[in-house]
Amino acid sequence: MVARSIPIALLGAAWEAFARSGLVTPFMLPPLSAVLLRIWSDASAGDLALNTALTLYRALTGFLIAAGAGVALGCAMSRSAVARWFFDPIISVGFPMPKIAFLPIVILWLGFFDVTKIAMVVFDAIFPVVTATIAGLQGVERELIWSARNMGAGGRALMWQIMLPAALPQILTGLQVALPLSLIVAVVAEMAMGGYGLGGAMMTASRFADSRGVFAGIVEIGAVGFCLVKAMSMLRRRLLVWHQEAEEQATT
Repeated sequence: MVARSIPIALLGAAWEAFARSGLVTPFMLPPLSAVLLRIWSDASAGDLALNTALTLYRALTGFLIAAGAGVALGCAMSRSAVARWFFDPIISVGFPMPKIAFLPIVILWLGFFDVTKIAMVVFDAIFPVVTATIAGLQGVERELIWSARNMGAGGRALMWQIMLPAALPQILTGLQVALPLSLIVAVVAEMAMGGYGLGGAMMTASRFADSRGVFAGIVEIGAVGFCLVKAMSMLRRRLLVWHQEAEEQATT
């Protein structure tokens, strides 16, 4: 743990040294110490907790909706030829498309409310979940499916007891991609729409030429993203404690 924090500490020291070298102005790059003081000030005033809570609410709500809908849609596409015929072209076209371009349309439909930001998160995060679910289900060993069918497993039992557990590592990989993506989209939507939240606070600081506030927002978003990724990694290890992946990690 200490060894992994060394690069971050070195990056912080380099930031502080470069900002105080005189090569840049404090407006262009405030020292890290000044940024940390600004974060402490925001935390003391309660602004940091409020903005972080709102951003996490929007990001995690959208992520959970995308996770449930994405797994359900992936299962439907893997089991139904009609569902795959209908949704596969949509997924193929929509996945590489920058979904944030639809934000003006979603604002026209839903207005400047949390539901708009959450909808954008769902719209962006659902694609990696769907594709990971399909890939995971298609990668289940045929022998497992044949054995379960020979033992009398029906379609529902086959999906819940055999295919989904076997595809869980791939599904979790899709969720690990979707989670930081949810945070990114929530922050970008807040930047575009304004109001409270980490992204909105950054844009407010930018409008008032508050350089320390902008860089404080960057550090805060990075810290929140790091915690989300670590939490998802811990959840993956707990859910896959039975899997070969856990045994390989334990031996390395």
